[in-house]
Amino acid sequence: MHCDVNTMNTPATIRASQADVNLRLTAEEKIGLLRQMLRIRRFELAALKHYQAGIHMGGFLHLCTGQESVAVATVSLCGENDHIVAGYRTHGQALAVGMTMNECMAELFGKATGCSKGKGGSMHFFAPDKNYWGGHGIVAGQTPLGLGLAFALKYRSAKGCCLCFLGDGAINQGVYHESLNMAALWNLPVVYIIENNHYSMGTSIERSSAFKECLAARAEAYGIDWDRFSGEDIYEVRARTWAAMERARNELRPTVLQIDTYRYYGHSVADANAKKYRSPKEIEEYRRQHDPLMLWQRRLSEEGVVNDEQVEAFDAEAKTEAAEAVRFAETSPLPEPEDIFRDVYYEVDRQTQAGRAGTFFFND
Repeated sequence: MHCDVNTMNTPATIRASQADVNLRLTAEEKIGLLRQMLRIRRFELAALKHYQAGIHMGGFLHLCTGQESVAVATVSLCGENDHIVAGYRTHGQALAVGMTMNECMAELFGKATGCSKGKGGSMHFFAPDKNYWGGHGIVAGQTPLGLGLAFALKYRSAKGCCLCFLGDGAINQGVYHESLNMAALWNLPVVYIIENNHYSMGTSIERSSAFKECLAARAEAYGIDWDRFSGEDIYEVRARTWAAMERARNELRPTVLQIDTYRYYGHSVADANAKKYRSPKEIEEYRRQHDPLMLWQRRLSEEGVVNDEQVEAFDAEAKTEAAEAVRFAETSPLPEPEDIFRDVYYEVDRQTQAGRAGTFFFND
């Protein structure tokens, strides 16, 4: 199921680096991608430490450690009319679109200064001002929302697309297939990105999903284009995703992408069986041979863009930023008890006519 060799400097990788969308990258932008991945890695390591301490953080914590390249590479392609919606493993996309570590860490700590006012936790980061429509805890619940965002773009004649992220466990949900059907019927500019980390919650795809070639190939049943590629190389992710985004923007045609990746930790940090349904040897092999941070650092070193001392400095900056975010979260106030009644109904919060005239369950 998994490849056992380093894919860097293979012919496919070299071709991807020569794609127009990658040739246009400046040295500063390439370094920016590396720094983004380092920031995501350090943010999650800090979050993991405090979650495991069991003092400040509750609920669930779904880490994308090992998958950072997918978020950073795809988000780097977005323009002003492109939108993003995702499932619940979304720290990477959130930081990549420009959300601050402070607001994200405070949300994990359940504080009022969090991006969702401390009410959402790990699965519900949102930044509408950055065209990021959040993480969603219901498996595949984001797939019709991505469809709706794409419909809005077409309805408004805005040249853009929606990137809708989902995991390999979501592809068996009925609402995903309903969304594919409508995307094909209505010619909507949506790109469904399956981040295939191979195990869903804890069951391998061979045991949980019926498929012939790959999960994305199911798109053929709806007449939708699809592609499959590795998520460990930034150049390849950018080149192949760009083709799908351009198809959506220019031809109003949806695409399903399967990006093969790997998470180093369990489905969530509370996953007690993370090293039972896969071996510690497998996890360590991926860390040594397929870590996207290591591979991108090596690539930029080969290109003469960065050296080891610079990378160490970038990593130290990211580590300091994460530590400062923890201090911000620790010292931030908790939500007030009455905040539980806020942000439930838009009409009530803004006292629209419907909000003033309607009857709601908590009025009794």
